[in-house]
Amino acid sequence: MSLYKIEEFYPNYQQELFDGDDIKGLDVYADKTGEKIGSIETALVDQEGRFRYFVIDTGFWIFGKKVLLPVGYCQIDDQARRIYAIGILNKKQVEDLPEYHENTRVNRKYEERVINVYRTSSASTSVVPVDISAPLEASAPLDLPYPVSQSGNINNQAVNTTSERDTYNYQQNPSAYNLNTRDHQTLNLYEERLVANKKRQQTGEVVVGKHVETETARVSLPLEKERVIIERTTPTSSGRISSPSNIDFRKGEITRMKVYEETADIHKEAFVREEVKIRKEVERGTVEAEETLRREELDIDTNERQVVDRRVNDQ
Repeated sequence: MSLYKIEEFYPNYQQELFDGDDIKGLDVYADKTGEKIGSIETALVDQEGRFRYFVIDTGFWIFGKKVLLPVGYCQIDDQARRIYAIGILNKKQVEDLPEYHENTRVNRKYEERVINVYRTSSASTSVVPVDISAPLEASAPLDLPYPVSQSGNINNQAVNTTSERDTYNYQQNPSAYNLNTRDHQTLNLYEERLVANKKRQQTGEVVVGKHVETETARVSLPLEKERVIIERTTPTSSGRISSPSNIDFRKGEITRMKVYEETADIHKEAFVREEVKIRKEVERGTVEAEETLRREELDIDTNERQVVDRRVNDQ
């Protein structure tokens, strides 16, 4: 059976499986000593979408070595957003695990080497995972859509390709490859929070338009026109005798005088009388509201047994 990286099998695994959260980057600690082992790089799922391994990057702890953690040997702390490796007691046990690379062939021989290390380390502990045949955070195989070719094969590049006789049978060791509920139980405590949101809605509309008003206008325009006035008078020297030699008689002599008058040129022209600018201003105010909020607190009935209430903060 081939194994696939979770991001290849479920391209939208964060929304489909974890409600928008991401398992990548979660810190991994030893369950007994509390020593940090590393962080989750990715997860490996089988062809049915069941979680089988977490890929742990040990970082500087063991010089960047990457190892596989079977899902049955982990305790997930949702509140602290961390994972505890059950049965891992010290660095030597992690060093004994076979190293995982991108091109590692995860076949039956490799998986048996992995599970033998965890089986040996967990034999000295009292942890006995409960047999649950369900994948991570589910009660049945995840039946979510994933790309399938016309031949019916998954269109993802598998971490490895193995034959039937080279495939590890996870049903033979259900405690290692199914999440246990004995050490992994979560009680969610809820609280109410006052959430204030704003929405924009139309409360009115202002329409600015134009219309035409008419009126009758009157104008008075004075006009001038010229006229010719001919005056005949008798000169005072009319009785004086003139010498014929001093008189120049001309036949057809005329005098011209141009006459003008003003005419009215009355017409209409359009001018900008007023300029109107339209803009908006925002008036700001504050709305205050008061609500009663509820919050759940934890009640612990110890029945005379020792109980440690430890709150772990995110790191």
